[in-house]
Amino acid sequence: MDSPAKKHLVVALAYDGLCTFEFGCTVELFALDRPELGVDWYEFAVCAAEPGPIRAAGGITLQAPHAPELLARADTIVIPGWRNADEEPPAVLLAQIRAAHARGARLCSICSGVFVLAAAGVLDGLSATTHWRYAERLARRYPRIQVREDDLYVDAGQIITSAGSAAGLDMLLHLVRRDYGARVGNLVAQRLVVAPHREGGQAQFLPRPMAHDELGRLSRLMDWLREYPARRHTVASMAEQASMSVRTLQRQFQEATGMGAMEWLTRERVAIAKDLLETPELPLAQVAERAGFGSEESLRHHFRRLAATTPGAYRRRFACPAL
Repeated sequence: MDSPAKKHLVVALAYDGLCTFEFGCTVELFALDRPELGVDWYEFAVCAAEPGPIRAAGGITLQAPHAPELLARADTIVIPGWRNADEEPPAVLLAQIRAAHARGARLCSICSGVFVLAAAGVLDGLSATTHWRYAERLARRYPRIQVREDDLYVDAGQIITSAGSAAGLDMLLHLVRRDYGARVGNLVAQRLVVAPHREGGQAQFLPRPMAHDELGRLSRLMDWLREYPARRHTVASMAEQASMSVRTLQRQFQEATGMGAMEWLTRERVAIAKDLLETPELPLAQVAERAGFGSEESLRHHFRRLAATTPGAYRRRFACPAL
């Protein structure tokens, strides 16, 4: 009799001073049974990064059931933050992270958890991200890491890093999509009542004051552009639609999103194209037309620039099979 296939083991790291929200997101994604998905779901475990009590934010005390030696068996390791970006993690933990990386385990960090991976040296020569408040500190302390401070998460293959708090949820959903495809990823997102994937970067969340009326007009314009992406839009036509001057429109887009109006629109069109590509029977020419690119060549150019892959490769990975 054949033995059952080994489940993919996800191990979350727990430590004194644990970031409760990031840890909770990890538990929510991987620890719950999901029989409705019809797939062989993950095995999940928690291990302590160090001996002693584990006190989490909010006055919670945890008891981790496993010692750090469990990391030697993990297929995926999630580091849900680190208690102090300026504190060197325990040497034993760093050695275990390096050993896991050497044997091919997948390593994931949320927010300040990237400092554990950086201290272990496994991010040297790779791109990574973290919360925008830590980005400059990470780049200064570890110059061999290519810090992408605006990204919500960065998938470097074996290592995936995410920005602060809720961006960890974006990254974890990305892992589900990567492991099980778009259909399962979308179903999990529906259970969580969140979008399957968010576009844009951290710049859109930086604190920038804006007058209420200006914010309302810009928000209405964004909704209108998302509704009619296939129309021919220019900065001038957008300004006219919003009853603003071109200069005011550009300034407000920069303040609200960290990018110009046309770049924001292009990113929205790529997001729409991703959704359309998940329908396998829709021809690429129609995807380009409906998303507003006009031609397959333009779609391919911007898709590769912003999604770091081709429309065809994205479709092969994420297309939902026809029922």
